[in-house]
Amino acid sequence: MQAIAASAAGIANAINRFDASAQRTARWGSDAGADVDLAQEAVEMIGAKAALKANVQVMKTADEMTGVLLDILA
Repeated sequence: MQAIAASAAGIANAINRFDASAQRTARWGSDAGADVDLAQEAVEMIGAKAALKANVQVMKTADEMTGVLLDILA
């Protein structure tokens, strides 16, 4: 199903965004993290979390729709 594949790609993207932000946040306070803006990283993590939740919901809905379709066809 295209919806499931798209949501799986969205989940992977959200996880990558969150991981990248976490790595930047971990550098904060060190010489390598002089350019890290904690407020921006917090916003990025919140956005990644929202994207993850939305894509999980798309996957759940696609699964439910598939189940209903199979019930109708049975």
